[in-house]
Amino acid sequence: MKILLTGGAGFIGSAFVRLSLGLPDPPHIVNLDSLTYAGNLENLEGVAGHPRYRFVKGDICDERLVTALFTEERPEAVVHFAAESHVDRSIFAPSPAFETNLRGTFTLLEAARQHGIGRFVHVSTDEVYGSLEPPLEADENYPLNPSSPYSAAKAGSDLLARAYFVTYKVPVVVTRASNNYGPYQFPEKLIPLMISNALENRSLPVYGDGMQVRDWLYVDDHCRAVMAVLAKGRDGEIYNAGGTCSLPNIEVVRRILAATGKPESLIQPVTDRPGHDRRYALRSDKLERETGWKPQVPFETGLQQTVDWYRGNAGWVERVKSGEYMNYYSRNYGNRQQELESTSIHARGH
Repeated sequence: MKILLTGGAGFIGSAFVRLSLGLPDPPHIVNLDSLTYAGNLENLEGVAGHPRYRFVKGDICDERLVTALFTEERPEAVVHFAAESHVDRSIFAPSPAFETNLRGTFTLLEAARQHGIGRFVHVSTDEVYGSLEPPLEADENYPLNPSSPYSAAKAGSDLLARAYFVTYKVPVVVTRASNNYGPYQFPEKLIPLMISNALENRSLPVYGDGMQVRDWLYVDDHCRAVMAVLAKGRDGEIYNAGGTCSLPNIEVVRRILAATGKPESLIQPVTDRPGHDRRYALRSDKLERETGWKPQVPFETGLQQTVDWYRGNAGWVERVKSGEYMNYYSRNYGNRQQELESTSIHARGH
């Protein structure tokens, strides 16, 4: 099979490339990535010379480029990972999330329609379901209730993909996964941020009370879920992929400190972000029943492997955390710390 993969230099996409090309009979992969701040070709150095791999630098919103790739490569399937995927960044600047996640998805779907693609896997997120009160867990029919510009853009792209199946019979399948973690993740997300800060003896900024609950899925398990859907999923269907490991953020942070041998005094509460969802929860019964997929990596194992990777790849972390990232980090967490300190001072004054 020849796959046109989007966003394959990012965290999850590059894991999918490495895992796929490590198979006994790997697919041909054409990796289209615009190499934004979170795209990193270092993630793919080990497979860059593989005979069944090609990298193309480009934007999924570029209709001419996308059409040329479909015409030249004639892929049998599209696996669409590319997205502006960080909630905080979408709050600061919503436009890129809607441009990439909606217009980019439309461009790919239209090319797939015109070229008669055999399978289109649209990779989405549990965040489209919004915050759920316990003990609720979202199955694939749960109402969409996004809370951030990012999740709203992803929900919109899910609906667009579904519309292309219903209207044009493009063989679309949508996957929605819970929070991913693992090696090579850009250190703006919770787990890599906390690991890298802990290893550098820096404070660990925790939003609000830290009791926001997330379900954690090791990145290779997510990639195996996408592979299972690519091979066995039914056209027009949605499949949830969860890690069956729901934990409050503060508990995750404490486990990271234990794994890195650092004190809990490094925890630094900061003002919560706007519209922060309290709890995500997924049911993966359908995916397990129809494809046989199950998560394989327990959280304790995956977290230790992730800590060990970041500890052994300080150079990679230093390179990706330079320049623009540090400006973003200071703007996001520095301002929130000042807000919290100001609030505390006023509270003591009263």
